Formats: sequence, structure tokens, C-alpha cells
Amino acid sequence: MILSTTDERFGPIGVVDEKQLKLLMKDWRRGRADRSLWQALSDGYVMVFSIVLISAMVISSIVRAQQVVAVCDTAGCLAARGLLPWASVAGILASTLVLSRMFGPVVASAAEGFWLMDGPTDRRRLLSGRLVAAIVLALVIGALLGALIAALTGSPLADVAMWALAGGFGSAGLLAFAAAEQGLDRRWVVTVVQWVIGLAAIGTLVLLVAGAAGWVDLGRAQNLAAELALIVAGAGALLIIVAGFFAYRRLKGVRRNRLTAGGSLLSGLQGAAFALEFALIRDILIEAKSRERGHVKPTRGTGSGMNALIMRDVQRLWRQPLPLLTLAGTVVVPYAVQALGLAQLNPPISGLVLVAALVPFMNSLRVLTRTRGLQRCFPYDPGRVKQAAMVVPGVLALLWAIATLPAFMGVGGGVTVAPFDAASAAVVTALAGFLGAVRWVSARPPDYSGPIVATGLGAMPPGLMFSLLRGIDMVALVTFPIVIGWPVWISLVIGLMAFMFLRSGLDREQLMEQQEEQKRMLEEEKRRRSGELPPKQKIKVQRNR
Repeated sequence: MILSTTDERFGPIGVVDEKQLKLLMKDWRRGRADRSLWQALSDGYVMVFSIVLISAMVISSIVRAQQVVAVCDTAGCLAARGLLPWASVAGILASTLVLSRMFGPVVASAAEGFWLMDGPTDRRRLLSGRLVAAIVLALVIGALLGALIAALTGSPLADVAMWALAGGFGSAGLLAFAAAEQGLDRRWVVTVVQWVIGLAAIGTLVLLVAGAAGWVDLGRAQNLAAELALIVAGAGALLIIVAGFFAYRRLKGVRRNRLTAGGSLLSGLQGAAFALEFALIRDILIEAKSRERGHVKPTRGTGSGMNALIMRDVQRLWRQPLPLLTLAGTVVVPYAVQALGLAQLNPPISGLVLVAALVPFMNSLRVLTRTRGLQRCFPYDPGRVKQAAMVVPGVLALLWAIATLPAFMGVGGGVTVAPFDAASAAVVTALAGFLGAVRWVSARPPDYSGPIVATGLGAMPPGLMFSLLRGIDMVALVTFPIVIGWPVWISLVIGLMAFMFLRSGLDREQLMEQQEEQKRMLEEEKRRRSGELPPKQKIKVQRNR
């Protein structure tokens, strides 16, 4: 609301009351609500059922993990279990900075930026509530994740509480720090802190493997776990107070474009998340990152035929080396899982991590499977074109298997395995991760034009229900035989069949589209012959004599 006053020199001047503006926005939104309170409460059973189901799954996983880690009684294994919460909390803190730098952390919608931020308003009174809400949300989620990971590693209740405090206060403090830097429109400081914390997480995993292998004595490090958790929690609480104060002071000068950019990105991600289309979420994030970069220097391709597509992926490795660093960092995961005494679950866990690491190398496959017109422009079979787009990720998966071979042999701790069995497990894990990434990238979006299935969560297309299992299904299918102790050739045969299914499945979809097009053309020709449609007009070309 704007209150009118009068100035002797300039006449009427508007004085903005931000509180009244917020109340006006609240009334406007409530007046256009399409559901009543009773309707919202009647559907609350879905939320309650989901919370109970997820809680039961989490509790069951914690109890199962406690039983599994009870077998871990050696000094190296105990030290590795004590170090794992260090790496997990460092990963939580680094993820908090990544999300904060990506979205804001304080955001505003495009409409608010258009008719609120451009006016003579005090942005602190409009955005202070959002700043507090973001800090509280980071505190709660960080505490839950820290407690969950500490409980899954078999830590006692006191250590679980300490790591929950470290994760919660650390995440909230770093978010307040990122909000203070947002007021200065400065990102490089947050980026540097993010890289430092990420390298600390990877270094902790390396130290964990070295301690489990007996190369380093981690007795003192295990005793410092409680002290480190309390230090992180105290530093986070101090950052919440100090950085939160500066963030509030700097809200007045935060740029409108910075606020609305994060709001637009968040709204786009909400739409893609509603459809459970996680590949589309990644596409939106890549587009936002490219828009932020602005422009790049183009590089001329090399080679001819299928080699041109392969060399383009090789050139992309040099242009974007960050995914290579991520893939190199995932090599530590099999060593860490083996050091924790979870050798039986090492293939599926490492395979899922490899899926996430190989997805950034499949941009060509993503473009070719989503733009069929571009795929038809190549004078080759579509299957060959897709196989060429899989060459570079396949070679990287093979190199990953070679690098993780000592982990499956038990060199870094855990159960010692024969070289042939370890090599088989490494190859099967790499194959599962590769096929999972191909499945995740090349899967078609849900078809909303087909029949809708009634579920407890509402009506949804059948393909939407299986969107969460993309990639996971391939990893589970390939690694299941080796986990339950069957011969390794069964997993290899299943992996080969899955690869042929993915390849032929993609081509079969194109054949079905071509068959539908031929049926449509045949139906039109029948209607022309029966007189329902006018005959085709022949094109006459006048030749010059």
C-alpha cells in the first residue's frame, strides 16, 4: 500500500508501507485459491501415508545397517566408520553452497521483481522472511541428513546427535554466508569455499581408505570426531549470527536481476520435478549455466563419418574438464565401501555412483534421442549413430573399472578376493553404471496422450510411475546375480542383453513412428480413391527451350 504525503517543492510523494504490500499480496493469493481448506485436509492422508512409509523404510535401513556394521570389529574398519561422518558432513556443506550459488539463496518471482522490486520499497522488509526461512530450512535438512548418515554407519546415539548438530548448524551458517555474498553480488568467494570443502570431503575418503588398509594410524583421528563435530556446529552457529546480520543489512542493495533469475530457475525446476522428469531438470540446469557463462569460443570438429561424432565427444572432454574430476573422485567410493566392510553391497552402491558420474559425458546421446530430426540427418543407421555417442562414456567406464580393481581385490581393506573374481566384479560394476547412465539419458518422457492409471497419489500416466527407477533398474538387474553369489557370466549375459534391448528399443520406437506415418499415408490414399479427399495436384515444371 502506498500512503500519499505532500512535499512543498515537488508535490505529492508516495511512501511505501511494505507490511501492507505483503498483506495485500496474501489477500490476493487467498482470494484466487482453487481449493478449500477442507479439500486440502481431506487429501492429507496421502502425505501422512507417505511420511509413515518413508519413515519405516529409513528405520528399517538403519536397523539393517547397524546389524551389518556389527561385523566390522577390526581397528581399521572401526576407524573408517568413525571417519565416514566427516566426509558426509563435508559433502552436505559443499552441496549447500552449490544450491545457494545456483538459486540465490534469496529468490523472488518474475512478477514480484516486476512490480515490487522496481518500486521505492525497502527490500529488507520484503525479503527478510525469505532469508530466515531459507536458513531454517537448511538447518533442518542438514541436521536430518547428518543424523541419518551417522546412524547408517553404526554410530552411537550421542555421536548421531553431534553430527546432526554439525550438519544442521554448518549448512545454515554457510547459507547465511552465501546470502551475505549475494548482497554484494560476489560469487567467487562462495566458489572457493565450496571447492575447499569438496576437496576436504574427498581427502577424508582417501584417508579413510588409507586407514582401513593399515597405511595410516587413525586412532587419534577417531578420537577427534566428537571435537570436530562440535567445532563445525559452533562455527556454523557463529556464521548464522554474524553472516545473517550482514545478509540482512545487504538485502537492501541486492540486484533485482539476481533475485528473479533464481526465482525463474526454481519455478522451471518445480514444473520438471512435478512430472518426475529428472533428465529435464538437468537440461534446465545446463541451460542456466550456459546462460550465465554467456559465450564460448567455438572449436572446429575433426574426422569424418562416425569418427567425427566420437572426436566431438573427445573435444568436449577438454572443453569441460570438471566432469572428469568428478569421475576421478568417484574412484574412491569402492575403496571406501570395501573398507567399511560392505563388500557384498559394493557393486550396486558403486554402480549407482558411477551412473551419476557418467551422465555428463552423454550429452550427444541426449540430444540425438530427444531430437529425432537431427538423428535422421545423418546418412547412417540410427543404431550406429547412438553407438558412436556411447564410445567415449564406455571407454571412461572401462578406465574406471581398471582404477577400482584393487578395491574389489581388498587392497584397501575389507575381505580379500581372488584377482579373477575381483576383475569380474569391477567389470560388472562398470557395465551396470554405463547401462544405467544410458537408460537414464535416453529414456523417453511420459506420454500424457495415452491412458491414465488411477493411483493413491492421483491419476498419472504409466510411464510416470517408473521415472524414479530409470538407471536404478539397470544397476539392480546387472548386479543382482553377483550380489547373491551366482556366477559372474550371468551378470555379463544380462548386461549384454540389456545393452541390446536399449539399442533395439530405441530403434523400435523409431520404426513404430515410421509405421504410424505409413498407415496415415495409406489411409489418406484410400480416402482419395473413394472420393472423400481431392486428388493430389501434380507439380508441372516449365522447361525452357
